Amino acid sequence: MSRDKQTPDAQDTVRKQQRIQREQDHRDAEARAQAKGQPDDGGTQGKKAAPGPHRDEPAPPMSRQHLAKPGLEAEMAQKPRFAAPHYQGSGKLAGFATLVTGGDSGIGRAVAVLYAREGADVAIVYLNEHEDAERTRELVEAEGGRCLLIPGDVKDPAFCREAVAKTVQAFGKLDVLVNNAAFQEHAQAIEDLSEERFDETLRTNVYGYFHMAKAAVPHLRRGASIVNCGSVTGLKGSKHLLDYSATKGAIHAFTMSLAANLMDKGIRVNAVAPGPVWTPLNPADKPADEIAQFGAGTDMGRPAQPEEISPAFVFLAAPCCSSYISGIVLPVTGSVG
Repeated sequence: MSRDKQTPDAQDTVRKQQRIQREQDHRDAEARAQAKGQPDDGGTQGKKAAPGPHRDEPAPPMSRQHLAKPGLEAEMAQKPRFAAPHYQGSGKLAGFATLVTGGDSGIGRAVAVLYAREGADVAIVYLNEHEDAERTRELVEAEGGRCLLIPGDVKDPAFCREAVAKTVQAFGKLDVLVNNAAFQEHAQAIEDLSEERFDETLRTNVYGYFHMAKAAVPHLRRGASIVNCGSVTGLKGSKHLLDYSATKGAIHAFTMSLAANLMDKGIRVNAVAPGPVWTPLNPADKPADEIAQFGAGTDMGRPAQPEEISPAFVFLAAPCCSSYISGIVLPVTGSVG
């Protein structure tokens, strides 16, 4: 299926996010200059990372790289693992029509691949990362699913309605909505958070989920589901992600509230709360020298790979697995408790 041209709103959003990133990069450079000569390994020296499905998973130090927002997986020197070769599909989503926001890369790409492996068609909403989105479409189609690419900005309710309408038109229905698109930019102090930046985070991460859910619900039938991507930061907070953590906490509450609201319609709503995951979101946030220790603070001593998170999204979407589950926030954090 052909890709729509990028909307002007999406390009405006990219420029805004890159300007916010440049401003924070400047603050980080000044802070590093002041702290020069004060080494800090984050207390992780000598810690051995826990194994994953491939046994020897990538562990800190991660590749030192800083990406321009919104971040392209194609440009990552150390590629995330999304293919889940250890995961065997069994038709859990056979015949399902699904829509994944932020599906071009990272967790969204891994979810799209497994949904297709389980028999679903997948529509992918993304901002402007066309190269990543095209690669994800190839992966979905290689699994036997149809794939629709829909670029645009989830902050725009009209775009969200259009994305749902295009999905229904292409696949004839909608069975699963995955809200995953997000904006994140760290800040050392609350004084560094401008109202513009706070608004960008809130409108992308919370309004985007709200707009997509509101657009999708009229098309969802009994047995359908919504799966939201929360975060460990929404459970525990994060000192340098004040706005992002606040939005993830809001998403958790939104998930539980919407689950109760839609219970009579037979539509389930759940969330996955990942810990640190190796995706473009984080090298597009942290400076290169800090990203090297990404995930080292977890009990497992490493970040998750996207393929370690995506099975949770299958579990919560598939009625054969979770028909009696609604309103939960499932932590997949790499730490005890």
